[in-house]
Amino acid sequence: MVFYPLLLSFVLSGLSLALAAPLDGRASGSQPHPEQVNPANALTASQSKTAPKHTSPAAPNCFPALGFTKPETLPADNTNWWCDPATEYAFVGFSYEVTACQSREQLIQEFSDIRNHFNSRYVRLYGACDREGFYDDIVEAAWENTLGVHALIWFGFDGSDIWISRRDTLLAALHANPKAKFVTRVLQFGSEPLYDDVLPHAQLAAQVLAAKQNLSSLHIPVTVSELAYGYQERGGAQDVLDAIDSINIHMLPFFSQQASTSDQAWPLVENDLNWFIAHGNGKKMYFDENGWPSVTSPSVQPNSPDAVANIPNEHGYYTLLDQHCEDLKAVVGGGIGWFAHIYSDDQEPGYGIYNSAMQLKFPFAPRTEC
Repeated sequence: MVFYPLLLSFVLSGLSLALAAPLDGRASGSQPHPEQVNPANALTASQSKTAPKHTSPAAPNCFPALGFTKPETLPADNTNWWCDPATEYAFVGFSYEVTACQSREQLIQEFSDIRNHFNSRYVRLYGACDREGFYDDIVEAAWENTLGVHALIWFGFDGSDIWISRRDTLLAALHANPKAKFVTRVLQFGSEPLYDDVLPHAQLAAQVLAAKQNLSSLHIPVTVSELAYGYQERGGAQDVLDAIDSINIHMLPFFSQQASTSDQAWPLVENDLNWFIAHGNGKKMYFDENGWPSVTSPSVQPNSPDAVANIPNEHGYYTLLDQHCEDLKAVVGGGIGWFAHIYSDDQEPGYGIYNSAMQLKFPFAPRTEC
C-alpha cells in the first residue's frame, strides 16, 4: 500500500483528541487518510462497559478455541460449531496478505506458525489473489491448523470493477467447498470501501444485504472492513452499520495528528472505538487492520511531528492493547478481538511481527484472555 501525507480539510472546534487516520492500499497505491473527528455524543470506554461478564469455557468445545480438537468427519452443519463471540476478545490472530498468491504448502506452514507459535484463533485475509482455486487452499490450510478465516472481497484501489468477479468467485467457493463454512467466520467487503469511495454507501449496504442472503444457508455473516472516518465522511453511513453483522475496524493511531509514542495512544484508540460504540447498536467488534509501523518511508508518513515509528513503538502498541485487555473485554457486543497487522514485513514493510528474513522483531506473546 502507498501512503501520502494527508491534508486536514477541516477542524472541529473544541476537539481535544482527533481520531486515528489510517493507511491502506498496500497492493496497488492508496489514498491519504484524513483525521477522524470525535462526535459530541461519543461515549467513554468506562461508559461502554455495560456488557455482561463472560468467561471462556474450561474445556473449549467450539471452533476455533485454543485446545479444540477437530472431529474426524465434518458435522452435519455449522449452527453449533462456532465459539460464542463473547469469548473472542483480546488477541485473536493476524492480518495476512495474499497478494503473493502463496502456495498451499506455504499457507499450511505459516498458518501452523500462526496457530501454534502465537495461539491465534483467526487469520484476517488482506489483498487479493486471483489464482483459480486459491480460496480452497486457504480453507485447507485453515482447517488443518484449526484456524478461522475472516475472508475478503478485495476492491483494490484502481477504480476497476474486478471486485465483482472476485465477489462471485468467492461466493461460489464458499458454497462449493464443504469445509468452507466450517472455517469462514465472516465475509468482509474491503478494504476501506467507504473512505475510498468505491461505492455510494447505499449501494455498499445493498451489497452486504445481498451477500448475507446468498450465504444465509451457510450461516456465514458479512461485514465491511473500514475505518471510523470512512463512515463519518459519508454522513455516518448508518445504513451500512445496520446491514453488517459485525464491525471490523481499522485502528491505526500512528496516523493521528495527535500521535506521539505508542504508549500514549490509548486516547486515540478510544476515540475511534467510542464512535462505533455510539453507532454500532451493540454489535460485535474487531480491530482488524490494527498496528503501528516500525519504519517510515515515502509512502508511510505520520501526520504528527511527534509520531515515532520504530520497533520499540510497534511493540509498545501491542503492549498497550494487552494492558487494556480488561477494558476491551468489557466493551458491548462481547468485547474487542484484535488482530496484529501484519504477519511479516514481506507482506507490509514495517508492520510485520516478523521482519523480511522471518525473524521476530520483538517478543510477541499477547494475551488471549483476561
